[in-house]
Amino acid sequence: MITPKTSLLAVTVLALALAGCRKGDTRTLGEQTRDATNTAVDKTREVATNVKNSVSAKLTEWKLTPADIQADLEKGGRIVRAKAAVAGEKIGTAADNARIVTLIKTKYVTDSDLSALKIDVDADSGLVTLKGTVTSPELIGRAIVLALDTQGVAQVVSLLTVEAK
Repeated sequence: MITPKTSLLAVTVLALALAGCRKGDTRTLGEQTRDATNTAVDKTREVATNVKNSVSAKLTEWKLTPADIQADLEKGGRIVRAKAAVAGEKIGTAADNARIVTLIKTKYVTDSDLSALKIDVDADSGLVTLKGTVTSPELIGRAIVLALDTQGVAQVVSLLTVEAK
């Protein structure tokens, strides 16, 4: 039975196939689809690698390596990091605070090692406070980097703790 969903899917596949056809291209539709898929996979890997390298560099730059985090935890458990204000960044309204919290929580959801459910995020005029638990000091650093690397965030105070195993 042909349903509207089935029809839409068929039209979408056909449109994508035709969009990928170029005059003079002798490859079959299957070959074109495979090549397009491989290109997309390669670009996704490249972006993921760039993001990982960027986070690693920021962990070092902002003194958020596991050793840095462990030293801060031993001093009292409160970890504070700030970044220089970026010209043109608007900070302060309730809508800005909600946007900041949403962006940070979204980053935590997309990070397979962090649990957005176990980390509470509050924002107030560019100051972000993180509370909750993570499984390692390294993840405290990553949570801080992801929060601090959000537009509108000037400072992050982490009250995150490492949960006992």
